[in-house]
Amino acid sequence: MRATRRQACELLAIALSGLLIAAPAQALATTEGTPTAVHSATDGDAEVDRQAVSREIERFRGSSISISQAMAIAEARHAGATTADVSFDGGSGVPVYRVKTLHNDRIWRHTINAATGELVGGEAALPLAELDHEDRSNLAALGTIRHRLADAVRVAEQAASGKAISGGLVRERGRLNFAIVVISGDDLKEVILEPPGVRAK
Repeated sequence: MRATRRQACELLAIALSGLLIAAPAQALATTEGTPTAVHSATDGDAEVDRQAVSREIERFRGSSISISQAMAIAEARHAGATTADVSFDGGSGVPVYRVKTLHNDRIWRHTINAATGELVGGEAALPLAELDHEDRSNLAALGTIRHRLADAVRVAEQAASGKAISGGLVRERGRLNFAIVVISGDDLKEVILEPPGVRAK
């Protein structure tokens, strides 16, 4: 199910626990509707959510390490690894990137210090066999795509004129896409990028 712009805001408000993904030059890139304004929520907790999102964006902007650098650091831990999901977590304490990489039929979870680029704590690995069918199918498709999440991030940042704060795989109507959330000014933009010729099973 594709993440909506509203869900992207909520994701930031709960410390951006990773959701999305993206793809490159030959991909079809669309920026959905109008940008999600950080200050446009309508429910009773709108002000609290807005402030939480604003704090998260501020902490993200103060980080020395970019999302692309965090992915490269995580991928370097295992030769041939590819990033499946990445998100910024400003939460409490030191801001970090949470990066999930795919390598040798396992999902590796890495926490990267957003100020220094150092690995925080150890690595955690989860065999693909322990994931549900949809996740296994998505990750299997990821292995066949010649474009990488890093390519998608570059395209999304250019398309939305901003900096990516999270990215991951999404499936819609049987098609696997990359989706990237980009901070552009004070807005969040969700960019969906379609790798050419790939359909999820």
